This record gives sequence, C-alpha cells and structure tokens, in this order.
Amino acid sequence: MTKTDTTTTTTGNCGPTAKGGWAAAFAVAASVFAIVPAGAQAQTTGSIFQGFQPFQAPQPAAPERAGHPLMQPEAIAQAQANFPNCIAAMQPLAQAKGVSPASYARLTAGLEPDMKIMDFMDSQPEFSKALGDYVTMLVSENRVTKGKEMLAKYKPIFDRVEKAFGVDRYVVAAIWGIETSYGDPKGIGGRSVLRSTATLACIGRRQDYFRDEYLATLQIIDKGDVPADHMKGSWAGAFGPTQFMPTSFQRYAVDFDGDGHRNVVDSIPDVIASTANNLKLDGWQFGQTWGYEVELPANFDYRYVDRTKRYSLGQWASLGVRRANGQAFPRSTDTAFLLLPAGAKGPAFLMLPNFGAILKYNPADAYALAIGHLSDRLRGGGNFVQAWPAEERALSRTERMELQTRLVQMGYDIGTVDGVLGQKTRVAVQNFQVRAGLVPDGYPNVEVLQRLRQ
Repeated sequence: MTKTDTTTTTTGNCGPTAKGGWAAAFAVAASVFAIVPAGAQAQTTGSIFQGFQPFQAPQPAAPERAGHPLMQPEAIAQAQANFPNCIAAMQPLAQAKGVSPASYARLTAGLEPDMKIMDFMDSQPEFSKALGDYVTMLVSENRVTKGKEMLAKYKPIFDRVEKAFGVDRYVVAAIWGIETSYGDPKGIGGRSVLRSTATLACIGRRQDYFRDEYLATLQIIDKGDVPADHMKGSWAGAFGPTQFMPTSFQRYAVDFDGDGHRNVVDSIPDVIASTANNLKLDGWQFGQTWGYEVELPANFDYRYVDRTKRYSLGQWASLGVRRANGQAFPRSTDTAFLLLPAGAKGPAFLMLPNFGAILKYNPADAYALAIGHLSDRLRGGGNFVQAWPAEERALSRTERMELQTRLVQMGYDIGTVDGVLGQKTRVAVQNFQVRAGLVPDGYPNVEVLQRLRQ
C-alpha cells in the first residue's frame, strides 16, 4: 500500500507520494501518465517504480535540487549537522504518542541519517516508455503465474479475508504482485524504515510529512507489531509485501492471525487482511469490478472523455459504447467515466468507483490499470482486446513543461507549469484539439506538442 509522500509528485502507502521502489517510479509515472485525483492519498512504496520488478527506476548521478530552499546543498549540510538535535527535539512528540523516554533513547541510539536518500528525493528521471508499455511490463506472464500460485497456496486465508472485508481477492493479490512481485526482497527494499523516516523528518523539503511517518515507525516498533530489524523497505519508508507507509499501517493494518500483533511483514494473514482493509476503507464495492475495456463507435464524440462526466453503463451503451469482448454489461445502472489512457489510438475503458479505490492506493493511472488488469488475468481473463499504440512515446518532462507553457501562452488555464499533466492540462489540451481540428481526446502527446509549436 503505497500511500507515500510526493517526493517526485506522488508515491504509495506513503503519504502525498514517495514509495521507494515501484512507488518512486510510479510517483514519476503519476506525473507523466496520470491525472492525480484531488485529495488522493498517494501511496509511495518501494514497489511500484523502484518497484517495477525487475525494473529499477533510474538513479541520476546529478539529481535536480533546484527550487526548494531546503534542498539546496547548504541547507542539506546544515540539516545533516543538526540531525542529532533534530532527533532529540522529537522525543517529546514521541512520548505524546506513547513511546517512553527509555524506549526512545534505545531506538534512536547511534541513529545516523541516510544521505543517499536526498539523491532519490529530488531526482527527476525521464521516462520514454508509453503508459501501455508500463502496463504490459507490469502484468507479465510471470506475475500472472506466480499470482495464481499464491492464490492457491493461501486460499483458506483469502477465503476468510474476502468474507470478512468484502474485497475481491484478485485485486488484493494483484497489489501484492505489482508492489513487490509477491514479496521479492528487491521489491520490498532493504533500507531501515526507522533510519529513512528519521532522515526525511530532519532533512529536506518534506520534513513535516515525514515527521509523522517517523513517529508512527517508532510506535510500531515500540509496540512490538513489527520487530525493528524486520522493518526494511523503500527509501521513503514503505515496507512489507504490499508496501505500507507507517501512518497507513496505523490506519489500516489488522491482526488477522490473532497473535496480538499487526505484522504486515512476517504474517501473510495480516498482510492480506490489512491490504483488503485498506481497499475497503478507501471505498471498494464488493461484487463490482474496477472497469471495462470498451470499443467506441466510429462517430463518437470525444468530448465525453472527461472524468467529471459519469453516466450509467446503460447511458454509455446508448451512445454506442460496447464492451470490447462483445459481452453485455452486467448491471446497466452502474456509473462510470470514460478513460483513454493512450488517447484515441489506444484502448478505451469505462472506469467504475472501484478504480478510484485503487487510485487511492497509488494515484497513477498506469498503476491502477495494471492492478485492475492483473486482477482480471488472475481471475482467468485474457489480455486487452485493443492494442496499445506502437509508435507512441511519453513526453519528457521538458516537453511536458513546454506543452503547458505554450497552452498558457494561448490563453488556456492549466494551473501551474510543472510538467504534471493533471486535469486542467487535459481539459486545455482537449479545447486546443477542438480548435486545431484534431480528435479531442485530451491526450497530451507529441502530435499535440508539434501543433502547438506551429
């Protein structure tokens, strides 16, 4: 559960967004591919992008630290020197959370900052792959095979969890697979969560956010839910097979094996149940799917591609929208919005409320699509019917910012020019496409940028 800090823009069970693995990478993916829902809890783990298994997010030799004053070399050096004082100053805060002075002294004895994290925090890796390539990479045949094995191996646990929480077992298994390839140590990460969160609570631009993560880590260890030497995870502090951030652990973790501890590292029952509880509390609706791949009619009005336009499946059908596999929609009254993650040239999807529950786990469309698709494959479904555009590539960060700048120059409101292709940018692109005589799918690609340059 990667709701993490947004070190890049957004990441896993890590707060605004910052999971160390997949999370770190999906944090970037969120800015490249996704429209991050307002108020979404970005889970950042060490799974999703540092977490793409076996893919590892690029680690630039010269990370960008421009902009934020707390990320300047002088500020970082001063914070590093002040680290012992910072840790000491947080002792009363930990005591207010129930961690005794003696426990605090024992847990923080010899604690030193992990300065390598600063490189990860503000690095700006560029991705040239399109969203479809990432989804295809994530939903590999190996993950499908391994996931089915885990579902069979832990069937009694999945049976009990599904009954207790009302969350589809296949989506829980899919999160487990995407986050860490079912517990692969490379996906989980090997950094001390205590050291990582302490570092980020005292150094860098996200100190307020990570202070809560640090204090939650102390509580988890002090209570004995997870042994300190087992709390290993991503650089942003996400840990366990499904990558919980410490504060997310506090909100969602459950003791499902009855041993008195909520151990999302060593107890498979606790891992599965806690992940299901997270989805349940984030709004998962039992008995419904996450979405449907659909085909659009030849004369379709692409101005319907808008997340704010939610219609019943019956209404979508009246517009000529059909399931790609030819089957009927099970319930015509379910509401959905239309998503074209790769534009009009790629597959189309009608997204139900459960897609939103997955996005709360990690607010990147690539992530949520991969989770949904893998869950369907684990259930016995096949690949997507429609192909992803073979020639498509993702815009670089520089290109994304140029696109936004040119839209602003033409009078469109895109919010802040930051390279994040959010809802305002998509709407502006769609309006420009109408004006330029292009298919108004709202997809900011190379073709749109080239037309803006004319």
